[in-house]
This record gives sequence, structure tokens and C-alpha cells, in this order.
Amino acid sequence: MEQVSVQNLIDAGVHFGCRASRWNPKMAPFIHGRRNRIHIIDLRQTMRGLIRAQNLLFRLASEGQSILWVGTKRQVKGVILDAGARTGMPVVTERWIGGTLTNFSVIRSRLRRLEELESIDEAKADELKLTKKELSSMAREQRKITRNLGGIREMGSVPAAMVVVDPSRESNAIREAKKMGLIVIGMLDTDCDPSDVDIVIPGNDDALKSVRLIVEHLAASVEEGAHQHTDQLRSAGGAEKQEETAPNPGGEPRPTTSRELPKRREDAAPTKDAAPAAEEAKPEAPKPEAPKPEAPKAVTPAGDAEAPKTDA
Repeated sequence: MEQVSVQNLIDAGVHFGCRASRWNPKMAPFIHGRRNRIHIIDLRQTMRGLIRAQNLLFRLASEGQSILWVGTKRQVKGVILDAGARTGMPVVTERWIGGTLTNFSVIRSRLRRLEELESIDEAKADELKLTKKELSSMAREQRKITRNLGGIREMGSVPAAMVVVDPSRESNAIREAKKMGLIVIGMLDTDCDPSDVDIVIPGNDDALKSVRLIVEHLAASVEEGAHQHTDQLRSAGGAEKQEETAPNPGGEPRPTTSRELPKRREDAAPTKDAAPAAEEAKPEAPKPEAPKPEAPKAVTPAGDAEAPKTDA
């Protein structure tokens, strides 16, 4: 992010405040001194607030959130429109419509009505048989809606932050923003109340050159954050696509179905290599035992008689 220098602030006249008689005492911490009945703003406080605002806007834009630019002063409208066109964010340069944030559903209905009016062409007018008075009334309604709500027609939801030039003039917008929980970044002069603003950027909010310098640096931060968010989305999408189309490490296509191995049949003939192993695995049959020879019987001679027993 490009940082502004103190010399650039001085050249743009950011340090010039309002007349001393119109000052707000709450702005005392942001005032450097007084010269010719005009308060001089402390540019150190301006630099501090600008850097804080740039960092916040960059973070919000990198997260994909939207920022609302508000400035209804005649000399500020062009700068706010340029910032909105540059960043693609919603803007409010005409009168603030009550309920723009707090009653957003009604605002969306009016924008749908604008789309209906824009879709009516000559052929459709002839088909609906509209009179010239009805067509003139519808054209007037279309111009009114476009003038008041044309800057926020692309705002699909409530934004995350709001950048305001001259908060004392945009009190209704700040009140709704605080109610909805938006972060308010304000560029305010010495006649404003800083208590309603979250990030204060003290500076001359009446001079065109001063406002353009501050707003351009804020818009540059939003633009950088939006680019970073786009790059993150592209890298995430490319990574997912690469995972889907990534080949196998071996270079072979992945099988689409799981195929079971064929079961081995029990009655299948053994192979040549398995035959010796099967023979070795068979237990040896027990050998039949040889018949034991019978002991020879003692043969006594027939003529011999049994020896008589004698008493000892």
C-alpha cells in the first residue's frame, strides 16, 4: 500500500480546519494550533488515522466484504463516484434515504421496481396498451429511483464498513451504521463530533483537493485487497481442478471398479512345483512291527521220570 507523505498533505491543504468560532471541543486532541482565527489540524493524527483506515479496508476487501462510500456534498460527489467506480463498491452521493441499512428489504424492493421499469420498452408498452401519461409517470419514477438508489443497486447485502466525508452532514447515515454494527471511517473537520466515528481521519473536508487525496489512498487500499481476494479464489479453484485431473504417480489410470481375485478351487490339480512340497508335507506311514519270536518250549525225554522230591 502506498503511504502518503506529510508534504503531500500540506500541498493539498489537509491541515486547514474551520474557523475557531465553529470548532467542536471534542476535536481538541486533533488540533495543532490556531492561526488567523483558523484552527490548524495536527497532520500526525491525520497520518495515524489514514494508515489505520488503509489497513482495515485492505483486510476487509481481501476477505471479500464490501465498503459503502458516502458523500453528498456538491464538491465531493465526483470524488465519491470515482472511488465507487474504481473499487466496484456501492456509493451514496444524493440524499440519504432513511432505512437504507436498517430497512434493507424495502430498498431491495424499490430496486426490483427499477428493474421492472427499465425492462419496459416500446414493444412491451404497446402490448400493455399504456397511455402517454402512464409512460411519462413511469419514466419520472425511474429517474427518481435511479437518482436516489442507483449507487447501491449492486449492493446485495449490508456492507462491513462505511467511509464518510463530513460526518456532521451525514448524521442519519452514521446513526444507521452504528445500529447495524458497521465500522465507520470518517474524514472530519474541526467542527465535527469524533465520538460517532470508529476511525478518525482529521482533515479539511471542504476542499476538493484535500478530499481527493485522502479518498484516493483509501480506494487504492480497497482495490489492492480486492485483487488479493480474486487471486486467492483463482488459486483455490486451480488447486481443486488440479487435484481432480492429477494422474497416478506410476502413470497408470486409476481403476474404476474393484475386482476380486479368483478363489482357489480345492479340487484343482497341484502344479509341478507344489507336488514335491505336498509329498514332503505328508507324514510317513508307520511301518508294521515284526512278529516277536516265541520262546522255545522245554522238551523232556519220554523215558525220564520226574525226579522224586526229597526232604531236606
